[in-house]
Amino acid sequence: MDKTRKPPYYAVIFTSTQTDCQEGYTETATRMEELARQQSGFLGIESFRSSDGDGVTISYWKDLPSIQAWKQNPEHQTAQQLGKQKWYKNFTIEVARIESASHFTND
Repeated sequence: MDKTRKPPYYAVIFTSTQTDCQEGYTETATRMEELARQQSGFLGIESFRSSDGDGVTISYWKDLPSIQAWKQNPEHQTAQQLGKQKWYKNFTIEVARIESASHFTND
């Protein structure tokens, strides 16, 4: 987890359930992360998936225009369509403004 983000910033929370068809998913997900990292306003990403196919990906952004630009990226739009057609049974996208954050570590 990146502890250098300073509020306020935004989180895009993508929760999903995968289908049994995952051909090409890993490569596309890797490419989307690479592409997102190149976008203006991108602050970080975290992703978790359970063994039954439920997952959460949270991407962090400086502001709403950065999120909108990422949503409109042509390569990302192609991946979104593939997700709807092949890889996801369902998904939800939520956008939240992070007003404060704290971190604890016991290193």
